[in-house]
Amino acid sequence: MKKAMIAFVLILISIGFAACSPADNRGYQKEVPVQVNSTKASSYTNIKPEDAKKRLSSEKGIILLDVRTQEEYDEKHIPNSLLIPVDVIEKEAPEKLTDKNTTIFVYCRSGRRSVTASEALAKMGYKKVYNLGGIIDWPYETETGR
Repeated sequence: MKKAMIAFVLILISIGFAACSPADNRGYQKEVPVQVNSTKASSYTNIKPEDAKKRLSSEKGIILLDVRTQEEYDEKHIPNSLLIPVDVIEKEAPEKLTDKNTTIFVYCRSGRRSVTASEALAKMGYKKVYNLGGIIDWPYETETGR
């Protein structure tokens, strides 16, 4: 009985440690495959805010793409970001993102729409797409207005 109780307590402790592991490390800097058609697959990569910030500070030509609504963008956005709402990404991306080899960091509010937009861009043939996730996880400078 005593051994069973000790085993039970150890299992509970193990579950507790697993549940408390940092979720923000899951899936970052890992390519996420996107099926384009039966013979060709493309992908995007998840990127952490701190890694994106470093790259934005040290590399030129990165496009920071906000895929929220105009109202959300006006309320708060990352400086120097381009707005293309996710619901018009397939229509407007070819006009506004003409170089498919440009590095693109995609973000939204919480990360759901950025995944959708990253998948769409990858399917459209953009080669260097990074899902930054949500602005709610961006600890750096933001601005308001257009």
